[in-house]
Amino acid sequence: MGIFDWLKPRTAAKKHSGSPQIDAMIERLLVLSPSLRLARDYRERLSSALAISFEFVRGLVQQMPPAHDASASSWASNPSIHAFFAAPDDVPHALSRSPELHTWFDQHPLARDAYAVLSMAMTERHVLGVEQHGDAVHSDVAHTTLSFDDHQVRVCGETETDLREQIVKRVVEQIALEGIARIGADESRRDALEQERALLGIRRQLLTRQGAGTGEMLGGRRLSNVAELAHLKQEIDRNGRELAALGLKTDALEHELDVICDVLSHPAAYTHVETKRVRLDAMNVVVGGDAAQGGVEIEFPLARIPASPSGERAFAVVRFARADLLKMPSVFDEGARFVI
Repeated sequence: MGIFDWLKPRTAAKKHSGSPQIDAMIERLLVLSPSLRLARDYRERLSSALAISFEFVRGLVQQMPPAHDASASSWASNPSIHAFFAAPDDVPHALSRSPELHTWFDQHPLARDAYAVLSMAMTERHVLGVEQHGDAVHSDVAHTTLSFDDHQVRVCGETETDLREQIVKRVVEQIALEGIARIGADESRRDALEQERALLGIRRQLLTRQGAGTGEMLGGRRLSNVAELAHLKQEIDRNGRELAALGLKTDALEHELDVICDVLSHPAAYTHVETKRVRLDAMNVVVGGDAAQGGVEIEFPLARIPASPSGERAFAVVRFARADLLKMPSVFDEGARFVI
């Protein structure tokens, strides 16, 4: 480097080099929170944090079982489809109730099949039943049964690979939304603390002024005022510590970006997915883990969904044929089921 090169302006910031998927997610975040553009090195910092989330979530999605053929004909031969649906005809009827599936087939007129994420509510019940051991039949034996209902299809893809990438994208986006929600919570908390601080200050002024005039001469409330002032000082100190923990408003932009990057850098804390493996008999009764006890083992992801009343839902990747798609039921069709 020549001596005059030191006089030239230096560009220390390294260039951003993210994948197209990361770049698209950054643009999505900037739409949701445009002020992030004003933070220092926002694109590089978001790119690094998003890379961690994408790698973690992609690892989870890769562990999901392969796609199941969801059809009436596969009900008897596919243990998972048999467990998820009570009868063969329930398969096309349940999936055909999805407006998203109908829309996807309309938008892809040449597609013969659609890959989709099947979401279900899973109910676990503990019941008493009978069990045979050799020639002896035992009654009042405790059993655990699984049932699946509220079948929903919201996300569809042309191939299984395409669908899994959509799942990754949606989960990472949900993690990012958790970060944005935390920012909103911090701002709401700051506003509440500032209002509280103003009210505490007014209260302290009123108590201080009560010491003037006849109140000071007669001394009626002096002791109680001193005690309340001491309590107020503790509350003001506590308020100040909580405000300080939120940082200065002038640092809000950096704080917002730090919060989102922190959430995206710790995806495991915001992703609640477990792989459930269970051995079921033909009546969806849970049997022992030993294959000698009968039943067939199935495997499916179980995710905790904050917005779901039940808290958890089971998922499966399925392939559904256009030929099995039934006409979308209308409101009148649904009402006819209840007419006597």
